[in-house]
Amino acid sequence: MRTDERIVRAMAELLRVQGYAATGVNQLANAAQAPTGSIYHHFRGGKREVAAAALRQTGAAYIRLLPLLLDEHDDLATGIEAAFAAPAADMRDTGWANMCPVGTVVGEVADTEPLLREAAAEVMEHWVAEGVRYLTGRGLPGAEAREVTFALLTALQGAFTMARALRSTEPFHAAGRAVAAHVAALGPPARSAAVRGRSAGGQ
Repeated sequence: MRTDERIVRAMAELLRVQGYAATGVNQLANAAQAPTGSIYHHFRGGKREVAAAALRQTGAAYIRLLPLLLDEHDDLATGIEAAFAAPAADMRDTGWANMCPVGTVVGEVADTEPLLREAAAEVMEHWVAEGVRYLTGRGLPGAEAREVTFALLTALQGAFTMARALRSTEPFHAAGRAVAAHVAALGPPARSAAVRGRSAGGQ
């Protein structure tokens, strides 16, 4: 792995665990197993530029989990509820470390670090676009797909925060049930789209 890749990956992990303000350049260098000078060599903007790169990289990776979590479920509502259960277990098993550095950083420095707010906004816009694309592929009309995407992402981010504070998986399970119930109420197209899609692909 290249040095710049190690630096970005180390920053993403530090942001996830402890946030932006608590992360220093020396700590980042140690975590990346790289000389401190190499951070400024690869990222002239220093810590701020590395953090922006880490947000973009992890954000792009996280949205790719959506089809991985939902594709195995023919019933979309069931899949959404299961998709909330997965991060609940991950947080519990990692000592309640926040699984999403994007949400952590936004809550911490959105008003003081414009570059990081812009990077996070870019990531979230990508999340929404990819979520809408996926859900329309599962049979939801465009407006409903956008609404469900926002509901799903907002519920997840809130669950991350509450679960970490309460040391409980209950926020994830409650939020998952609520979003799943909303999707189920939208009707049969949302529940049977995966089956229809696979059938069409086999023709």
